[in-house]
Amino acid sequence: MRQPPPPGPTCADEPLAVRLRALKDRTGLSLAALAARTPYSKSAWHRYLTGLQRPPRSAVEALARLADVDPGPVVALWEDADGPPCPRVPMLSPPRSRLPRLPLSALALLAVAAATAAAFAVFGRHGPQGAQNVVAAPRCHATSCRGALPDTSACARDARTESAVSDTGYDVRLRYSPACGTAWSEVRVRSPRAREVSVRAGQDVLSATYSAAEPTGYTSPMLAVPSSRGVEACAAVAGRLACTGLYVDASDEGADPGAGR
Repeated sequence: MRQPPPPGPTCADEPLAVRLRALKDRTGLSLAALAARTPYSKSAWHRYLTGLQRPPRSAVEALARLADVDPGPVVALWEDADGPPCPRVPMLSPPRSRLPRLPLSALALLAVAAATAAAFAVFGRHGPQGAQNVVAAPRCHATSCRGALPDTSACARDARTESAVSDTGYDVRLRYSPACGTAWSEVRVRSPRAREVSVRAGQDVLSATYSAAEPTGYTSPMLAVPSSRGVEACAAVAGRLACTGLYVDASDEGADPGAGR
């Protein structure tokens, strides 16, 4: 009796792609921004997130770090999804069916309902005069933010510039978020150049290096600080270093109101 052939390899499970898409949504980054912050192209990220191609482990770990989550569970999911990608089955168009005809009175009621819904939608979008948009809460606070980037943790939404310094090719700013209790350095370059952005509070220093091909990278990781006092922002671009100097609150006794500004 002929034995049945051994089963072939099963395709990679969808849960990995679903988890990767959830991590991307958590970062708030576009495909282009992911490509700028990782060694993988925009088209590669599209294939990874849609399940068309199994991503390398380093891509999974990089996405987890950008989302500020523990890479262990998603790496375990990646290890389980070791088969070929699942085939995409095209959806067949359903046959056309005739819609039932409604009497004129029912059509009139539907038109009124649609107009009412549109009016509520416009009101909800603009709101009454003086209403303010609700700002999403940051995803971390103080020490849990350390080392994270401000744009991936929503800390940049209430940030203020505490001090700044300008050079011929770029500007450096010390930024502070009261909601997150963090400070970081931000540099704006006027032409594509490699740059190193750092922030310092005493002996505590964090920095990030970006190549000239990464136009979206311009911040240092965040330091957890109770205030921006004694914090300094720096950036090195094309061999030139510019620092804001240690920030001193103008309300401190004997402080010069223009110091660090």
